[in-house]
Amino acid sequence: LLLAAVPGIFHHVTDASVAASASANTNWGLSFQEEGKTPVGNASAASLKQYDAYYAGDPSQKTIYLTFDAGYENGNTPVILDALKKHQAPAVFFVVGNFISDNPDLIKRIVSEGHIVGNHTVHHKSMPTLSDRDNKQEIIDCAEYCKEATGYEMDHFIRPPMGEYNEKTLKLTKSMGYKTIFWSMAYVDFDVNKQPGKQYVVEHFKKYTHNGAIPLMHNVSQSNAEALDEVITNLKKEGYQFESLKKLSSY
Repeated sequence: LLLAAVPGIFHHVTDASVAASASANTNWGLSFQEEGKTPVGNASAASLKQYDAYYAGDPSQKTIYLTFDAGYENGNTPVILDALKKHQAPAVFFVVGNFISDNPDLIKRIVSEGHIVGNHTVHHKSMPTLSDRDNKQEIIDCAEYCKEATGYEMDHFIRPPMGEYNEKTLKLTKSMGYKTIFWSMAYVDFDVNKQPGKQYVVEHFKKYTHNGAIPLMHNVSQSNAEALDEVITNLKKEGYQFESLKKLSSY
């Protein structure tokens, strides 16, 4: 299952209202207006917060919340986990059904090393195209598969597949006790045949990291696996602290 979860990452927006997307199929998008500052999302932090949805943390705090979307395993996740363990940097891995069934031991390692396993739905379908009933089943089944395969109760954080959402889906996930997590940094890293390269990743973080950043990365990326140690090292030197989503604060 290939995850195309970064559509619209450099999308320039004018309407920041969640309500405007109440029935539309909306891709999460960002406008980078000033280097080193929180980008502007196509829904404001305040409008998202009412649905327990976030794309960045407090801009006054030098914190970073690492997130990975995990659709399948190709050998890079253990390398990523090694780098996280070396630096004692927490992360969240948003997983789909087949990743759980194919990699229960890897999920157990993720949990045992202090990371969060989040819900990315079972089949990675666009949530706005499904009924409330089907969306609920996608979310419930993903959590139940995790429990059955690993004995682990999945944490109540969700990332909508492909970043596609509307007001209706945000209301639904909130009603189920989930916090929806978008992102404030991303790049095209999910195509294993067109990797950006280690240095691109390192430079991207140097340029786009900001206070309260929530970077989106994919676990299948060789570039991420090769770069993560250096990325974390560089950001620590700049005074950034890596925090768990459980400590996420919004503004």
